[in-house]
Amino acid sequence: MTTDLHALLRSLRVWDPEVTDLPPFAPEGAPAEPLALFTEWFAEAVAAGEREPHTMSLATVGEDGLPDARIVMLHGADADGWAFATHATSRKGRQLAARPYAALTFYWPVLGRQVRVRGPVTSAPSEEAQADLHARSTGALAAALTGRQSEVLASTADLVRASEAAWEHARRHPTAKSSTWTLYRLRPDEAEFFQGDSTRRHARLRYRRSGGSWTRERLWP
Repeated sequence: MTTDLHALLRSLRVWDPEVTDLPPFAPEGAPAEPLALFTEWFAEAVAAGEREPHTMSLATVGEDGLPDARIVMLHGADADGWAFATHATSRKGRQLAARPYAALTFYWPVLGRQVRVRGPVTSAPSEEAQADLHARSTGALAAALTGRQSEVLASTADLVRASEAAWEHARRHPTAKSSTWTLYRLRPDEAEFFQGDSTRRHARLRYRRSGGSWTRERLWP
Protein backbone atom coordinates (compact mmCIF):
# COMPACT_ATOMS: atom_id res chain seq x y z
CA MET A 1 0.00 0.00 0.00
CA THR A 2 1.33 3.41 -0.97
CA THR A 3 1.28 6.09 1.71
CA ASP A 4 -0.20 9.44 0.74
CA LEU A 5 2.36 11.65 2.48
CA HIS A 6 0.47 14.89 1.92
CA ALA A 7 -2.76 13.47 3.32
CA LEU A 8 -0.87 12.12 6.31
CA LEU A 9 0.73 15.51 6.95
CA ARG A 10 -2.64 17.30 6.78
CA SER A 11 -4.07 14.88 9.34
CA LEU A 12 -1.53 15.84 12.00
CA ARG A 13 -2.06 18.52 14.61
CA VAL A 14 0.46 20.93 16.07
CA TRP A 15 0.31 21.36 19.85
CA ASP A 16 -2.63 19.03 20.41
CA PRO A 17 -4.19 20.26 23.69
CA GLU A 18 -4.44 16.65 24.88
CA VAL A 19 -0.65 16.42 25.08
CA THR A 20 0.52 20.05 24.97
CA ASP A 21 0.15 22.86 27.48
CA LEU A 22 1.04 26.32 26.15
CA PRO A 23 2.05 28.35 29.21
CA PRO A 24 1.93 32.15 29.15
CA PHE A 25 5.22 33.95 28.60
CA ALA A 26 5.79 37.64 29.28
CA PRO A 27 9.11 38.61 27.65
CA GLU A 28 9.24 41.89 29.55
CA GLY A 29 9.65 39.91 32.76
CA ALA A 30 12.42 37.66 31.44
CA PRO A 31 15.88 37.58 33.06
CA ALA A 32 18.53 39.98 31.86
CA GLU A 33 20.66 37.20 30.33
CA PRO A 34 19.70 34.05 28.39
CA LEU A 35 21.32 31.34 30.52
CA ALA A 36 18.96 31.99 33.43
CA LEU A 37 15.90 31.75 31.19
CA PHE A 38 17.25 28.65 29.46
CA THR A 39 17.80 26.95 32.82
CA GLU A 40 14.25 27.83 33.89
CA TRP A 41 12.70 26.59 30.65
CA PHE A 42 14.79 23.42 30.64
CA ALA A 43 13.67 22.55 34.17
CA GLU A 44 10.05 23.18 33.18
CA ALA A 45 10.41 20.92 30.13
CA VAL A 46 11.76 18.13 32.36
CA ALA A 47 8.93 18.64 34.88
CA ALA A 48 6.35 18.57 32.07
CA GLY A 49 7.55 15.12 30.96
CA GLU A 50 9.32 16.17 27.77
CA ARG A 51 11.19 13.17 26.36
CA GLU A 52 14.92 13.74 25.96
CA PRO A 53 14.79 17.53 26.47
CA HIS A 54 18.59 17.58 26.36
CA THR A 55 18.70 16.64 22.68
CA MET A 56 19.24 19.47 20.22
CA SER A 57 20.05 20.12 16.60
CA LEU A 58 23.59 21.25 15.87
CA ALA A 59 24.06 23.22 12.66
CA THR A 60 27.50 23.77 11.18
CA VAL A 61 28.95 24.86 7.85
CA GLY A 62 31.23 22.67 5.77
CA GLU A 63 34.39 23.69 3.98
CA ASP A 64 32.24 23.94 0.85
CA GLY A 65 30.15 26.66 2.51
CA LEU A 66 27.03 24.48 2.67
CA PRO A 67 25.01 24.01 5.86
CA ASP A 68 24.80 20.74 7.76
CA ALA A 69 22.76 19.66 10.78
CA ARG A 70 22.26 16.71 13.09
CA ILE A 71 20.89 15.88 16.55
CA VAL A 72 23.34 15.79 19.46
CA MET A 73 23.10 15.87 23.26
CA LEU A 74 23.64 18.86 25.52
CA HIS A 75 26.41 18.16 28.02
CA GLY A 76 26.04 21.36 30.02
CA ALA A 77 25.42 25.10 29.90
CA ASP A 78 27.14 27.75 31.99
CA ALA A 79 28.92 31.08 31.66
CA ASP A 80 31.48 29.43 29.35
CA GLY A 81 28.80 28.33 26.87
CA TRP A 82 26.56 25.47 25.80
CA ALA A 83 28.58 22.23 25.69
CA PHE A 84 28.42 19.19 23.41
CA ALA A 85 30.95 16.53 22.44
CA THR A 86 32.06 14.52 19.44
CA HIS A 87 35.18 13.21 17.75
CA ALA A 88 37.42 15.91 16.31
CA THR A 89 37.84 13.64 13.28
CA SER A 90 34.09 13.32 12.66
CA ARG A 91 32.34 15.29 9.94
CA LYS A 92 31.06 17.91 12.37
CA GLY A 93 34.44 18.01 14.12
CA ARG A 94 36.19 18.75 10.84
CA GLN A 95 33.58 21.38 9.97
CA LEU A 96 34.05 23.10 13.31
CA ALA A 97 37.82 23.07 12.82
CA ALA A 98 37.38 24.84 9.47
CA ARG A 99 34.59 27.20 10.55
CA PRO A 100 34.32 27.42 14.37
CA TYR A 101 30.82 28.86 14.48
CA ALA A 102 27.57 26.96 14.99
CA ALA A 103 23.90 27.11 15.94
CA LEU A 104 21.85 24.99 18.34
CA THR A 105 18.09 24.49 18.43
CA PHE A 106 16.01 22.92 21.19
CA TYR A 107 12.35 22.00 20.62
CA TRP A 108 10.04 21.07 23.48
CA PRO A 109 6.60 20.40 21.91
CA VAL A 110 4.98 19.48 25.23
CA LEU A 111 5.18 23.22 26.06
CA GLY A 112 5.27 24.60 22.52
CA ARG A 113 8.72 26.06 23.06
CA GLN A 114 11.90 26.49 21.05
CA VAL A 115 15.28 27.86 22.05
CA ARG A 116 17.90 28.83 19.48
CA VAL A 117 21.48 29.87 20.22
CA ARG A 118 24.35 30.62 17.89
CA GLY A 119 27.89 31.81 18.27
CA PRO A 120 31.58 30.90 18.10
CA VAL A 121 32.71 27.44 19.19
CA THR A 122 35.88 26.55 21.08
CA SER A 123 37.39 23.26 22.24
CA ALA A 124 37.76 22.55 25.94
CA PRO A 125 41.09 21.21 27.27
CA SER A 126 41.58 17.48 26.67
CA GLU A 127 41.37 16.62 30.37
CA GLU A 128 37.90 18.19 30.54
CA ALA A 129 36.77 16.19 27.51
CA GLN A 130 38.01 12.94 29.03
CA ALA A 131 36.39 13.73 32.41
CA ASP A 132 33.12 14.47 30.63
CA LEU A 133 33.34 11.16 28.76
CA HIS A 134 34.12 9.13 31.89
CA ALA A 135 31.17 10.69 33.73
CA ARG A 136 28.84 9.09 31.20
CA SER A 137 27.80 5.46 30.70
CA THR A 138 29.92 2.48 29.72
CA GLY A 139 28.08 2.48 26.41
CA ALA A 140 29.08 6.08 25.75
CA LEU A 141 32.72 5.23 26.42
CA ALA A 142 32.48 2.14 24.20
CA ALA A 143 31.01 4.22 21.38
CA ALA A 144 33.81 6.76 21.72
CA LEU A 145 36.45 4.01 21.74
CA THR A 146 34.93 2.42 18.64
CA GLY A 147 35.93 5.59 16.80
CA ARG A 148 36.00 6.11 13.03
CA GLN A 149 32.85 8.25 13.21
CA SER A 150 31.62 9.45 9.78
CA GLU A 151 34.00 7.15 7.87
CA VAL A 152 32.58 4.84 5.20
CA LEU A 153 31.53 1.47 6.67
CA ALA A 154 32.31 -1.54 4.48
CA SER A 155 30.13 -4.05 6.35
CA THR A 156 28.03 -4.52 9.48
CA ALA A 157 30.43 -7.26 10.55
CA ASP A 158 33.26 -4.70 10.75
CA LEU A 159 31.15 -2.53 13.04
CA VAL A 160 30.17 -5.46 15.26
CA ARG A 161 33.81 -6.55 15.71
CA ALA A 162 35.02 -3.04 16.51
CA SER A 163 32.10 -2.36 18.85
CA GLU A 164 32.48 -5.62 20.75
CA ALA A 165 36.18 -4.94 21.27
CA ALA A 166 35.42 -1.39 22.43
CA TRP A 167 32.76 -2.59 24.88
CA GLU A 168 35.18 -5.12 26.36
CA HIS A 169 37.89 -2.47 26.70
CA ALA A 170 35.45 0.01 28.28
CA ARG A 171 34.34 -2.55 30.87
CA ARG A 172 37.93 -3.46 31.78
CA HIS A 173 39.25 0.11 31.67
CA PRO A 174 36.48 2.58 32.65
CA THR A 175 38.92 5.50 32.50
CA ALA A 176 40.30 4.63 29.06
CA LYS A 177 41.01 7.70 26.94
CA SER A 178 39.74 8.48 23.47
CA SER A 179 42.36 10.62 21.74
CA THR A 180 39.89 12.26 19.37
CA TRP A 181 36.98 12.80 21.78
CA THR A 182 36.46 16.55 22.11
CA LEU A 183 34.25 18.71 24.29
CA TYR A 184 33.06 21.83 22.49
CA ARG A 185 31.50 24.98 23.91
CA LEU A 186 29.32 27.37 21.97
CA ARG A 187 29.37 30.85 23.53
CA PRO A 188 26.24 32.57 22.21
CA ASP A 189 26.30 35.89 20.42
CA GLU A 190 22.55 35.52 20.10
CA ALA A 191 19.82 33.48 21.79
CA GLU A 192 16.12 33.36 20.94
CA PHE A 193 13.24 32.00 23.01
CA PHE A 194 9.96 31.10 21.29
CA GLN A 195 6.71 30.40 23.12
CA GLY A 196 3.83 29.08 21.05
CA ASP A 197 0.35 30.56 21.45
CA SER A 198 -2.98 28.95 20.50
CA THR A 199 -4.05 32.14 18.69
CA ARG A 200 -0.76 32.09 16.75
CA ARG A 201 0.35 35.28 18.49
CA HIS A 202 3.57 33.57 19.45
CA ALA A 203 6.02 35.28 21.79
CA ARG A 204 9.60 35.60 20.59
CA LEU A 205 12.38 37.11 22.67
CA ARG A 206 15.87 37.59 21.27
CA TYR A 207 18.99 38.27 23.30
CA ARG A 208 21.96 39.81 21.50
CA ARG A 209 25.35 40.13 23.13
CA SER A 210 26.60 43.70 23.19
CA GLY A 211 30.01 43.96 24.78
CA GLY A 212 29.71 42.58 28.28
CA SER A 213 25.93 42.82 28.46
CA TRP A 214 22.82 41.60 26.63
CA THR A 215 20.23 43.49 24.60
CA ARG A 216 16.69 42.07 24.63
CA GLU A 217 14.31 42.47 21.68
CA ARG A 218 10.77 41.30 20.97
CA LEU A 219 10.30 39.81 17.50
CA TRP A 220 7.19 39.47 15.37
CA PRO A 221 6.02 35.84 15.24
